[in-house]
Amino acid sequence: MRRFVLTLLGIAAIGLVASAAALWALSSGRPRPYLDPEGRPVAGALSEKIRVGINGVEQGMFIRSRDPKNPVLLFVHGGPGVPEYWLTERYPSRIEDEFTVCWWEQRGAGLSYHPDIPVDSMRYPQFIADTIAVAEYLRQRFGKEKIYLMAHSGGSLFAIQAAAARPDLFFAYIGMGQMVYGLRSEQLAQAKMRALFEEQGRSDAVRLLDENPVTLEGPLPPAYDAARDAYMHGLGLGTTRDMRSVEREIFLASWLSRDYTIAEKLAYWRGKFWSKRLLWRDAMMTDLRTQIRELPLPAYFLHGRHDYTVAYPLTREFVGQLQAPIKGFYTFEGSAHTPLFEEPERVLEILRGDVRTGTTSRADPP
Repeated sequence: MRRFVLTLLGIAAIGLVASAAALWALSSGRPRPYLDPEGRPVAGALSEKIRVGINGVEQGMFIRSRDPKNPVLLFVHGGPGVPEYWLTERYPSRIEDEFTVCWWEQRGAGLSYHPDIPVDSMRYPQFIADTIAVAEYLRQRFGKEKIYLMAHSGGSLFAIQAAAARPDLFFAYIGMGQMVYGLRSEQLAQAKMRALFEEQGRSDAVRLLDENPVTLEGPLPPAYDAARDAYMHGLGLGTTRDMRSVEREIFLASWLSRDYTIAEKLAYWRGKFWSKRLLWRDAMMTDLRTQIRELPLPAYFLHGRHDYTVAYPLTREFVGQLQAPIKGFYTFEGSAHTPLFEEPERVLEILRGDVRTGTTSRADPP
C-alpha cells in the first residue's frame, strides 16, 4: 500500500512539473508577430508591448498594426479590470488590418496593475482623464490630428464621457456592448435568465433568482452576484454566444496566452479582483441617461441581440434618445456581448463602410 501511495505521489509530482514547464513555455511575454491570413510575417507591420507613464501611473498596452500609417484606434476594455487583448488569439478580428490598434490595459488592470496604485485614484473621473491622456499619447506618437475611440462594456461607461469632454481628439466614438445603467441592466438580465431557466425546468436557478432580486438601491445580492457569470455564460448571454464556461474559457484560457509572462498573468487576475472591488459601485450606480444626453461627434453602437451582460433593450433605448451629429445603432443577431469577436466580418464592414466615411447606411432603421 505504501509503495502504491508513493507511486501516486510521484505521478502527481511529475504531472505538476510537466504542467509548470508547459505554462513556462506558454509565457514568453513576447508579443506575437503580425501575420497575414496565411501565417506569414507582414513586412513593416507593428506588434509591440509597451508601458507608458499616464497621469502618474505606468500603464501597459499592446499596439498592433498591419501598417502603422493607418488610422489609429484606441480600444478601451471592459470590466472593471478585464483586459481583452489575450482573447484576440482565439477570436481574431483582423481589425489591425484597417487600424493601428492600441489595446490599452487600464489603471489597476492587467499590465497596468500594481499594488501601490493610489486607491483613491480608482474612480471614474480618473479613468476619464486617463483615456484622454492615452489618446493624446497616440496622437503625438503617430502624428495624427484625431483618432478613433472604441470602448467595450464597463470601459464604455467612462470612455463615452471622455468623448463628450474632448470631442476634438476623436473622429468618432464606437460603443460595443455600451453600458448605460448597471443596476437596471442587471434587473433586465435577471428577468431574462429567469424566463430561460423556467423554460428549461431549472427550478433551482429560478428559486435563487427569485430569492435574490436586484434592486435599484444596490448592491447586487451576494448570492446572485456569485452565480451571475456562470448563469449568463451557460445560457449564451455572456462574453460570446458560444462561450459556456467562465472557468475553462476565460480563467484557464487566459493562462495560455504567450504574450504575457507568468508574472503578468498573475497580475492580470490580481488586478481583476482588485479593480472590481474598487470600481464595482461606480459601474453599477452610474446612470448615463442622466449624464449623457448629447454627444458632439459621430457615434456608433454595436450590440449583440443576445447580450444581457449589458442588457440589449436598455442600450437600444438609450441610443434612441441620444443626440449626435451622426448616430448609428447596429444589432448583431448572432452575438452576445462581444460582436467584434463573434461577427468580425460585419464589424469590419461597418468600420470601413460607415465609421470611416461618416455615414450610417448599414445601421438599423431608426
